Amino acid sequence: MASVRLEHVTKRYDDQGEIVTAVDDMNLDIDHGEFICFVGPSGCGKSTTMETIAGLTIPTEGEIHIGDREVTNLPPKDRGIAMVFQNIALFPHMDVYDNISFGLRLRDYPQDEIDRRVERASEIVQLEGMLDRMPDEMSGGQRQRVAIARAIVREPDVFLMDEPLANLDAKLKVHMRTELQRLHKELDTTIIYVTHDQEEAMTLSDRIAVLNSGSLQQIDPPLTCYNEPDNLFVAGFIGSPSMNFVSGTVSENSIDTSNFSLAFDPSTVDGVGVGDEVTIGIRPEDIYPAEHRNEVADATASIAAKVDILEPMGDEIFAYMKLDETETSMDQELTTDNQLLMSIEPDSEYEEEDDIEVVIDRRNIHLFDTGTGEALVHKLQPIGAGGGAAGSEVESDD
Repeated sequence: MASVRLEHVTKRYDDQGEIVTAVDDMNLDIDHGEFICFVGPSGCGKSTTMETIAGLTIPTEGEIHIGDREVTNLPPKDRGIAMVFQNIALFPHMDVYDNISFGLRLRDYPQDEIDRRVERASEIVQLEGMLDRMPDEMSGGQRQRVAIARAIVREPDVFLMDEPLANLDAKLKVHMRTELQRLHKELDTTIIYVTHDQEEAMTLSDRIAVLNSGSLQQIDPPLTCYNEPDNLFVAGFIGSPSMNFVSGTVSENSIDTSNFSLAFDPSTVDGVGVGDEVTIGIRPEDIYPAEHRNEVADATASIAAKVDILEPMGDEIFAYMKLDETETSMDQELTTDNQLLMSIEPDSEYEEEDDIEVVIDRRNIHLFDTGTGEALVHKLQPIGAGGGAAGSEVESDD
């Protein structure tokens, strides 16, 4: 296994005379044996970043190090890496043994060494007894394990996986995620994994690298990205359903939005002053019906709303709520400032169009600078903690 280090890696393309920056000044340190997920929306640069590590793309600027070697201009075969792609690409006329051993045979490895490596790889991915099968005789998950075994036999320093589960059905994805976690423990090697599926990223990785528009937004353990996002993009991207965002203005003792106010002492947060525009971030699970106020350690005042849409999910219900009387249609949607999404118990008896009052857990309210998008604070202090906050929450607007 080996560490991976990217130093100021930039990749630009000429797209019909227009210069497009796919990766922008990427600096990244990946430790020995880490499982790192690159996650972000389509076109964010995650696959291009992996391709520069693999040697499939040469960066316009910067350096790439694998272990103690600079490999920026080395071909893929000399980098000590192995890749697993979304497209499994097995040879249909070869059995499992020949598919797994193909690369070794091309490199003229001795037959006993090929047999040893294929046997070990097949045990790791649980393909014992299937080496004489043809690809069309196997399930999608089994074929994906063949592709992974084909990478394992190379005994690489680093595994690179580019959305390897994207073509599998939901049940098989869950199973293969477990297989990949077991594989990581078994091999004790460095894995870099590209996905647009944040659930995969949250469950698989030691750290998540969140990318947007070619830039690294945050790299931290999954729960840190979830609970302490560095900026509005990470806060909105990590978490399903997404975080609620409401625009507000800081006053002397509150943050005022178009539909409610939160008691707030600006002196408790560095860099925040009266008149500043901020964005309030609230996870759906941190909003509660007002009758459950006693279950919340530090609840805000009640906020009046109307239930708009209910989405039963089995173990919970997602309740979309309107904060004003805005009428919506196919041509006019609710904005983030006049709606909230709340997660409630599956046995809740609310119905669409019901009037409801909700409270928010202040301990999990996030504040972001509206202009820069950078996080300001991830927990509002209790009322009075800064010496100047109002003695009680400011009531919601009627």
